Amino acid sequence: MRILVTGSSGHLGEALARTLRDAGHEVIGLDTVEGPCTHRVGSIVDRAFVRRCIAGVTTVFHPATLHKPHVATHSRQAFLDVNLTGTLNLLEEAVATGVESFVYTSTTSVFGDALTPKTSEPAAWVTEDMAAVPKNIYGVTKAAAEDLCQLFQRNQGLSTMVLRTSRFFPEEDDDRTVRARYTDDNLKTNEYLYRRVDIEDVVSAHLLAARRAPVLGFRRYIISATTPFQHDDVAELRVHAPLALRRRVPGYEEIYAQRGWRMAQGIDRVYVNQRARDELGWAPRHDFAALLERLQAGEDIRSPLARLIGSKGYHGETFGDGPYPVES
Repeated sequence: MRILVTGSSGHLGEALARTLRDAGHEVIGLDTVEGPCTHRVGSIVDRAFVRRCIAGVTTVFHPATLHKPHVATHSRQAFLDVNLTGTLNLLEEAVATGVESFVYTSTTSVFGDALTPKTSEPAAWVTEDMAAVPKNIYGVTKAAAEDLCQLFQRNQGLSTMVLRTSRFFPEEDDDRTVRARYTDDNLKTNEYLYRRVDIEDVVSAHLLAARRAPVLGFRRYIISATTPFQHDDVAELRVHAPLALRRRVPGYEEIYAQRGWRMAQGIDRVYVNQRARDELGWAPRHDFAALLERLQAGEDIRSPLARLIGSKGYHGETFGDGPYPVES
């Protein structure tokens, strides 16, 4: 099977390309920069380049994008060009060449302001039924590209799926105050309770989506680690997350105390992956409980694939105030 992977020099693109290659597939990796899994260097904004790359392809995985870290360094027009025009180019050429499945990597950032309830409100219980309220050009273009995918499924018969992934990047948090309060492993382990996922599980979700798209039709799924919390916990999570966690994951405190780690006092959202597990048959392996087991065994919290891919960064330069500049 010949498979196209966009953004193949990035975190998810390389992880997909490596996994598919190891499974015996012919992979065409494209990116604007060179990388170990990139075969064609160019931009998805270039329609002729896309046409050359997609010839003979049966499946397209499309994680290439301008991300949140680019909001402060790239123009809004650049976001429109890459995230919308680039996606449109891929969709139109996919129809022209007879692609069987098209999987678009979106983000939980499309929910935007809906993810931050008012101080007096409980934590947001985030499912696919929540309305998207994008708060920057990144979220706007990702949400619009999702709609393009749905349009092509409905009007052109292209089997498409959208996966809204939560955090899987290995870089440090962009918030200086958060970095000062938690060690990096402490923060990331906390996030597996409500807003993070391991890249190995993201890859497995993409492979299932490609397989199931022709059968299920257009779907949007949240791809995040399975939370131990229940909907009944949302009020308590907002004001006393450790108490709710003590009830759901007894014994976590001892493991944290051994490392001098902290649990967040309040959690403002919980991403719920139930629909992807039910409909795709997705079985994510990496959750908070699994990480605690690794910590007890003295192991790395990251999966082998996450360690292999490592940190890619988002810019060709370094910044003294954090992993990337934040829009004011």
